[in-house]
Amino acid sequence: MKLLFDENLSFRLVEQLHDLFPESAHLESVTPLGTPDEVVWRLAGEQGFILVSKDNDFRQLAFLRGAPPRVVWLRIGNAPTGKIAQTLRMHAERILAFGEEDGAALLVIDAPYT
Repeated sequence: MKLLFDENLSFRLVEQLHDLFPESAHLESVTPLGTPDEVVWRLAGEQGFILVSKDNDFRQLAFLRGAPPRVVWLRIGNAPTGKIAQTLRMHAERILAFGEEDGAALLVIDAPYT
């Protein structure tokens, strides 16, 4: 399962989640930062990534276009990287199942804390 972390998330997530999602990458390692959403969308789909983002634009694209790519939308606000990694770990089974689910385009993950 390959996750592509959007530029609004830390590149540190790649290493922090390597044991669960070893083929993952941060956006800046595959395209320059500031790349338009349309290009990121196409790239993620072509390369078989699940796009992980806090960006509402990708959530909307998932609704409008469906998969690929699939989108994990994090509704966790301005959380520190450690909390984001912890949240993704808590939902790892859901993410893995989502990656195998036919026709699924969007998985929403809410903050486990307030």
